Amino acid sequence: MEKAEWLSEEKVFKDPVHRYVHVREKLIWDLINAREFQRLRRIKQLGTTFLTFHGAEHSRFNHSLGVYEIMRRILEMFEGRVELSRRDKLLCLCAALLHDVGHGPFSHSFEKVFRFDHEDWTRRILTGDTEINRLLRQVDEQFPLHVSEVIAKTYENKLIVSLISSQIDADRMDYLLRDAYYTGVNYGYFDIERILRVMRPHEEGVVIKLSGMHAVEDYIMSRYQMYWQVYFHPVTRSAEVVLRKIFQRAKHLYQQGYAFGMEPRHFHPFFQERISLQDYLALDESVVFFYMHQWREEADEILSDLCRRFLDRNLFQYVELDPRDFLEVEEIKKLFADAGIDPMYYVEVDSTSDLPYDFYRPGEEQERIPIMLLMPNGQLLELSRKSEIVEAISGKRRFDYKLYFPMDVVLALPDHLSGPIRDRLGVMQNV
Repeated sequence: MEKAEWLSEEKVFKDPVHRYVHVREKLIWDLINAREFQRLRRIKQLGTTFLTFHGAEHSRFNHSLGVYEIMRRILEMFEGRVELSRRDKLLCLCAALLHDVGHGPFSHSFEKVFRFDHEDWTRRILTGDTEINRLLRQVDEQFPLHVSEVIAKTYENKLIVSLISSQIDADRMDYLLRDAYYTGVNYGYFDIERILRVMRPHEEGVVIKLSGMHAVEDYIMSRYQMYWQVYFHPVTRSAEVVLRKIFQRAKHLYQQGYAFGMEPRHFHPFFQERISLQDYLALDESVVFFYMHQWREEADEILSDLCRRFLDRNLFQYVELDPRDFLEVEEIKKLFADAGIDPMYYVEVDSTSDLPYDFYRPGEEQERIPIMLLMPNGQLLELSRKSEIVEAISGKRRFDYKLYFPMDVVLALPDHLSGPIRDRLGVMQNV
């Protein structure tokens, strides 16, 4: 590589999680300043979680910088242990930096309503008519495609893929530490310094020295706790339900020819399901909030009410739901309808599940890259075969179901309408 590909002096970002993010390559610096990457400043890393944990205002921009920094440090640790070309190292760094560039506003809620995958948009941004694509092609014409393949886990070099997409990778390590920091909880902390020191390169993917097993156990348990205490928090899920209903109602009204007070032109391509790359990049959370403020004044009572609820944090209440109670849910929906409340927008079953760790099981569609321990004799051993803690949770998927509804609306009903609803809810759980 030519000297011109290095910055004249190192650039640093002050970071609350890693202290500093170091940038030496001109390509990385230029990618950070690209329009499509700067857009990530306007997309929160944790979606609606800021309504539960008020500190969770961090963006996908600072998470992406963190993943890049961890990758940079891993590559430093691998010096002398594995032969990686200059191009391979750049491939790792670019994949780490750009892995989330395709996320939309309130990512997962948005995806559910409009039925698309942010990973597809990441691929389109990397390979399409974008500033990022033009920068990546400075390496060579195939480089944008190869960055895309690393992120999609289809690239031929399994070691490089495992560094960004496995059960212990740069992405997961950063978001656990970063999300714990910004939410103010202790669950997500683990000894990243120790894990980085015991990582070893292997042709099948990154492996962990046996002496580092306990640090990895701590990391897996941190992930488990973060999912159930933060990512799946019932208040956050309630906000996601309300947000999805806003998008659903706005789309329904548009398709019915409703005359909006202010035409939501940024949403037209999404409502029409004909979305160009430029349409997608033009939408971020600041735009969504603008329309919510407009929609809270709409003549349509449902859209107006849902927007007020989200903006004012007057969210839905919930009861725990056993899958055997699904027939009760249909009865509750009928009671809501009889009371003049549209159950399409005001009664919702939300389910979550998590698998904290697993290994590949023959016959399964989704291959999981297991965490392998490097034994003193040079052999590899799958983590759960050595760790009793990991074995106890390996392959055990936990499910959770909740029924969300506006209790304030129920309580405002006349007794002859609210009573039957409250009775039905009480069958499942006292409220």
